[in-house]
Amino acid sequence: MRRTTALLVGGATAVALALGGLVGGVLAESPSAVASSAAPSGQSVFADRALTGAVGGVTASTVIGLEEEVRARPADADLLVQLAFAYQLRWRETADASFLPRSEVALRRALREQPRNATAVLGLGSLALIQHEFRQALAYGQRAARFLRGSARPYGVIGDALVELGRYEAAFASFERMVSLRPSLASYARVAYARELTGDLEGAVTAMRLALDAAGGQPEPAAWSLVELAKLELALGRVDAAGRDVRQALRILPGYPAARAELARTELARGRVDQAVAAARRAAEAVPTQQAVALLGDLLERSGRPAEARRQRATVAVIDRLLRANGVRVDLESAVYRADQRIRPAQTVALARRARADRPSIYGDDALGWALARAGRCAEAVPWARQSLRLGTKDPLLHFHLGYAQACAGNRRAMRESYGRALALNGEFSARWAPLARKALTS
Repeated sequence: MRRTTALLVGGATAVALALGGLVGGVLAESPSAVASSAAPSGQSVFADRALTGAVGGVTASTVIGLEEEVRARPADADLLVQLAFAYQLRWRETADASFLPRSEVALRRALREQPRNATAVLGLGSLALIQHEFRQALAYGQRAARFLRGSARPYGVIGDALVELGRYEAAFASFERMVSLRPSLASYARVAYARELTGDLEGAVTAMRLALDAAGGQPEPAAWSLVELAKLELALGRVDAAGRDVRQALRILPGYPAARAELARTELARGRVDQAVAAARRAAEAVPTQQAVALLGDLLERSGRPAEARRQRATVAVIDRLLRANGVRVDLESAVYRADQRIRPAQTVALARRARADRPSIYGDDALGWALARAGRCAEAVPWARQSLRLGTKDPLLHFHLGYAQACAGNRRAMRESYGRALALNGEFSARWAPLARKALTS
């Protein structure tokens, strides 16, 4: 990089300044620097995919073949690590959480055979991120960094964990270190997310385009990058650009569920609710994640099909139980969803408090504020909702949650300002809540 920017102490303004330097450095690098002169091993390829966060691209037959190889060579640590990352990638492909404990078993076997296998340690860090065990993920990332001097990979795990723990300046420093060591899809995507968190959506788009370039035309990484780019374009109100990105992703990777879900959001932004329902249904049927099924439920409710919406919400509860049974902590997501539905408000507040203790991030603050507001504890809710916006994040749902808490606390003037900001950012930020915000502003 041309320069390194010191991360300053002092809140969102300092963080934004630090990121300005980080992305300035990113732009100084050529995406061609991503290419390696050595052909990567299978272990390396799977690890890179899993640690990027992109889609899997691993078939069931690939996993079966690896399992057969492991049976033939049960003490081969590198082969066990390959299989472990393949399990993580299959989880992304299928939303079948039973792949996660299998990944852990393979990684721990690999470490018994080879205690200093750094990629196995990173695999445990990646798994801990998936399971929302962020303190564990940070410890694994730091351990891997001691083994892999000069490697960018550990800094992705470290930075991701630090973001969820609310330690933003340290997280962004990790991303800066990562991109300086190896500009790549993984590092550019993290720069994009960091800038998104601090409200610099245009800067996030710039970094995400570099991530797309770094994908090098590989179908799964390119499709993933295009979907992430579409989310940013939609956040900027550029609905047509978001739609083009999503459709390009679907041309590259037909049927890609994440693209189907984002297509649903772009169709909703155009006011085409029936088309949004159709796209969301195809996404949820292909890979029934909590997010996809909840989106379908909200869209069905919006389109006047409450009975179908209730069935989707029952499915969300089943998915929640399956995730928990396979070691994934979903307290934060569950708290927000339960608050949306006003399910046992007192219990939801307790759940949100636990979630915020585990994940003291802006989204932990938001979850607690939202749970308190929906439980009618409005004066307590407002400070948490305000704190969720401390980085300058332009997430309309955070502004809506603040407005709801302000209205609940009797400050309708502040509510109108917050609702107006949410709708200005995205007039259809939520199938469920955007109509309520519009109605409140016209009443």
